[in-house]
This record gives sequence, C-alpha cells and structure tokens, in this order.
Amino acid sequence: MTAETSQTLDRGLRVLKLLADTDHGLTVTELSNKLGVNRTVVYRLLATLEQHALVRRDLGGRARVGLGVLRLGRQVHPLVREAALPALRSLAEDIGATAHLTLVDGADALAVAVVEPTWTDYHVAYRAGFRHPLDRGAAGRAILAARQGSLIEPGYTLTHGELEAGASGAAAPLVGVTGIEGSVGVVMLADAVPERVGPRVVDAAREVADALR
Repeated sequence: MTAETSQTLDRGLRVLKLLADTDHGLTVTELSNKLGVNRTVVYRLLATLEQHALVRRDLGGRARVGLGVLRLGRQVHPLVREAALPALRSLAEDIGATAHLTLVDGADALAVAVVEPTWTDYHVAYRAGFRHPLDRGAAGRAILAARQGSLIEPGYTLTHGELEAGASGAAAPLVGVTGIEGSVGVVMLADAVPERVGPRVVDAAREVADALR
C-alpha cells in the first residue's frame, strides 16, 4: 500500500477476487483468515458490497459474488472489442476471410467483434452477437482446449462444417489474459483451411492478448 491508495478499497477488491475464485462461497471466518484482518472488518466490507449487489450471502452465511458484477461485466465487451479490432482487421485483410474475437458467455461462445475483408468477391457473413455451444466450431473448441490444457502445437484448432455447411474455421485461444477466456479466429468458405492460416491466427491471438494485458 502507498499513500495514494485506499486500504479499504483494496480490501474490498480482494474480497471480490477471493469470492470469484471459489464456487462454494466463503464464510466470514474464512475471509478473515485469508485477508489477515479481524471479522468485524470483514462484516463491514461485506455489508458495503451487498449494498451494491456485488456480494450476496446465502442462508448458511457464506458470501458469494452477487449479480451486480454482471452489470459491470457488460461494459467489458466494448473495451475488449476496441482493443482487438486492429489485429482483427489485419488478419481479415491478410487472409481474405472473416475474422472474429470470441469470448466465453456461460456455456456458449459469443462473438464480440467481427471484421470482414474488404477485397474479396465473397466471404462468410458472420455477425457480432452470434453465439454457439463451446464444443462446436473452431472458436469454442480452441477455448475448451486451452481450458483443459489439451491444446498442443501448433496452437490452433481447425474445424469444417460444424456451424455452417461448407465453411471451415481456424481459431487460437487468448493466452495470459487474466479474467478473460476467448479466442481469435477466421471462418471461410473452403473445404479445408490453407496451411498458412493457422499460424497467422496464432499471431493475431497473441496480438490481441498483448493489447488486453
């Protein structure tokens, strides 16, 4: 802590981070031990966070992340999209295919940014807001592979015809971005993805990850 920072705010943010890292919630005693402060301080922090719907307590007294964080989370997508657009534009123009940034939204993969190439005679129409199950399509499969630790070299996932007949996809996960699960990919009308596309998608995913750090 420095003179310019707030100890109370710091503790409140640490409470939220601790609760976000558990599926079962934490008791006041557990939070007190993890934070190294007395129970009275924890009670006050939780009461304040509850007023803003950022924390809720169940009948057993365990604190969990509240629905108020969803309102904050909705503002993340525009910021992420803005950061990703330069890399997506470069990818779309280079490959001549529709490029997209996809993030996890519950059990779905949600396209939050899409860039179509400007010079091609035809390309796959893909829109921001399109969602599909994580286990279908290159974008979702790349995310799952990274989550499960099963993504191996060369670091990207290829699919064909899983979301649209005749369309192939390539995607690489975002790596090293705290709090965000996502992937960068392209979709094209082709029976197979050209060899150079996969490595180019990996480079684009790395560019987006760097922009978000």
